[in-house]
Amino acid sequence: MREKKEIRWEKLDNTANLFPVIAREGMSNVYRVAVTLHEEIDPLLLQDAVERVLPFFDVFNMKLKRGLFWYYFETNDKPAPKVHEENAYPCLYINPYTNHDYQFRVTYYKRRINLEVFHALTDGNGALLFLKEVAYCYLRLKHKELADSQPAGLSVNTSLDSEDSYLKNYKKKAKKGYKTEKALIVKGEKFYRTQYGVVQAYISLPDIKRVAKHYGVTINQYLVGVFTYAIYKAYLKEKPCDQPISTCVPVNLRPYFDSETTKNFFAVVSAVFKPTEEHYEFEDVLNIIAESLRFQISKDNLERLFSYNVSNQTNFMLRAFPLFLKNLGMKLVYNSSARANTSTVTNLGVIAVDEAYRPYIESFYALLSMSKGQNIKGAVCSYGDTLVFSLSAAIRETDIQKAFVRQMTGDGIHVEIETNGVYDE
Repeated sequence: MREKKEIRWEKLDNTANLFPVIAREGMSNVYRVAVTLHEEIDPLLLQDAVERVLPFFDVFNMKLKRGLFWYYFETNDKPAPKVHEENAYPCLYINPYTNHDYQFRVTYYKRRINLEVFHALTDGNGALLFLKEVAYCYLRLKHKELADSQPAGLSVNTSLDSEDSYLKNYKKKAKKGYKTEKALIVKGEKFYRTQYGVVQAYISLPDIKRVAKHYGVTINQYLVGVFTYAIYKAYLKEKPCDQPISTCVPVNLRPYFDSETTKNFFAVVSAVFKPTEEHYEFEDVLNIIAESLRFQISKDNLERLFSYNVSNQTNFMLRAFPLFLKNLGMKLVYNSSARANTSTVTNLGVIAVDEAYRPYIESFYALLSMSKGQNIKGAVCSYGDTLVFSLSAAIRETDIQKAFVRQMTGDGIHVEIETNGVYDE
């Protein structure tokens, strides 16, 4: 007989409060992190691994509830969601009623394990912790030599901290830290609302390190610069525009505030390029983007950005408003801020794997779903000598993706491409 879980409840973190308000089909606020092994996935063992790992992670072991004043999480007493072979487009809306009330799903395809997460639960860094533990457990179940040599349970490198690091670190009376100038929207022939195209660029990490160093920028600055230039070159056709190309760049706050939380803990800065002149070379755009990011990514500025939002959440008068009024307010704020961004590029950084499991793991990747006004997005992660830049798009045209790859190969970077096949339909 399955042991009954102790029921408890938790508030949503500051970032998470928005996602239940705006989530729907076509704008699911679900993202994916995935790991590819060197062998075909056994679905029965994967289900076993999910069921063994889930009880350790309070953040994932929750169902979303609607209260009078706020949404909240409550311990989910149902069995783990069923693992199944991938049979639909990635990052679709997660219907809790068909998923045992859980806000995540695990699927597989050939050698790949996919974890898709509703953003209210956690950010990409929290999701990677869970995915790695599922993969470790699966590999121990699959391979006797690992089961004999590696201890059962979680890796010593895995945090189970579930503090709300926003509340712990915010400063009261912070000023508004973001602007709402209307940005360029990339338009084109739309896929059906639950479809989108995926182009994955597998990039040589040594090559991109060398090129970024040559330009005097970080890898992330280089990638956002190439992405921005691709929009300028392929979409704007190198013509001036009154609206800026503005790219959201989420920043992991954990290293800045000594946090190991498995909940959301990130802030968003914007890399902005406004093409007011007749012509820009790639290096011109790259320098503008690099300086834009360099200026914004500091502890003081990041603290100011998230503190303003937390201050509103903790305001006594705002807290007293019923949920339906808060939802109206959050939708208005979201719709206003959404106009200020052309796209998003998120970088989960270098993924570290415990040494014993490295021979069994080939690669990782991340993928973002669409959001209001953003018809193309990028997600980045690195493992071993490969950096994967995943471009997801709600439009059929691929000029931007081609320009993105063309700029990197022109810089002498080795790139290999995969797609999800939707562009061939």
